[in-house]
Amino acid sequence: MLEIQDLSVHYGQAHALQGVRLSVGAEPLGVVGRNGMGKTTLCQAVMGMVGASGGSVRFEGREMRGLAANRVARAGIALVPQGRRIFPSLTVHEHLRLVSRGKGARWTIERVYETFPRLAERRNNGGTQLSGGEQQMVAIARALLTDPRLVVMDEPSEGLAPVIVDRLVEVLRALRGEGIGLLLVEQNLGVATEVCGTVAVMVNGRIAATMPSRALLDDEAAQRRYLGVSAAVGGGQR
Repeated sequence: MLEIQDLSVHYGQAHALQGVRLSVGAEPLGVVGRNGMGKTTLCQAVMGMVGASGGSVRFEGREMRGLAANRVARAGIALVPQGRRIFPSLTVHEHLRLVSRGKGARWTIERVYETFPRLAERRNNGGTQLSGGEQQMVAIARALLTDPRLVVMDEPSEGLAPVIVDRLVEVLRALRGEGIGLLLVEQNLGVATEVCGTVAVMVNGRIAATMPSRALLDDEAAQRRYLGVSAAVGGGQR
């Protein structure tokens, strides 16, 4: 579905992404790493929000590199950005109406409300009146309403209470049954490994390793080497 080959991004003299190679198919792929390793830049490069200095981003066989972000979105890729990016002046329902494709789409506003009952209850509330978890629901719903074939999520569990993270994991797992591809970028190793059977570890703008999630969970030395923390001893991981 998504093939990234030798992708490079520069910010001035800084080499943010260095020859990144990733492949996303029918199964979700997790990308984990510490802060500042290039994970958000990867999401933005896939979406055409930052220019790549080299490499290829192919989606369903079509080259995306060099396309404007709106054309990447129209091709079938949706982004759930880090920090949610909710409009404070719009209600929940207004957010959803902005991107809804109508009754013929797989995802409709009615279906969103069935999937996220809390949003139905808060439909007339503005962005600043929502909790972090509710804002994340809006961000995910906004992406689904574009009827994407691939969703890129950047740190969706950031700042959420554990009970909300559990619900988030349920929703992400359910996307598999929808035939929607998922590139899940997470600092939370527990979330990434609960949703994705395979994880890639990003270190200093490179993919340092790609392995089964279970293998990384069972390898405390690898967790310390790549992530600077062991999930077995806490350190902010699930």
